[in-house]
Amino acid sequence: MTKNGIFLSVLAVVLAAIYVYAFTDWLRSETIQIIPTIRPGRVSAVPKNADQPPVYPVSFAFSGKYQFTSVKVIASEDLATNKHPTPLWHLTSDSNSVPTKSIVYGYPIKGMKPAVARMRPEPLLPDVEYILMLEAGKIRAQTNFHTAAAAEAAK
Repeated sequence: MTKNGIFLSVLAVVLAAIYVYAFTDWLRSETIQIIPTIRPGRVSAVPKNADQPPVYPVSFAFSGKYQFTSVKVIASEDLATNKHPTPLWHLTSDSNSVPTKSIVYGYPIKGMKPAVARMRPEPLLPDVEYILMLEAGKIRAQTNFHTAAAAEAAK
């Protein structure tokens, strides 16, 4: 093979590698897109203390259906100050959970159970930043969210 042929072959391989890296998903790990949404109109069903203001429920939509192995919500401030913060809501799956496209904070997910037996989700506070952490096998994702104070219902 001539020098010109070797050069063109190497150039073709380099261009192919650049194309694969820049324009395909072959070398990228799968990600979960999380869309948190505040659901006004009704008060959150998670039990709260009498001195805490009611908040609207928060739902999370995902880019596809995932079999989650862990769902955890942590206060952002706790994560900043503690290496191992206590989760407000933590569900795990020992076996296969049902593929899920959306969840609502505090509601059970089929095929998952609390990480600590009989643990209930803690009520969320308005205008506090929280972090949702998800695991679906080898895929991990997280997003920050907050909720808003609910308008008091007319009695």
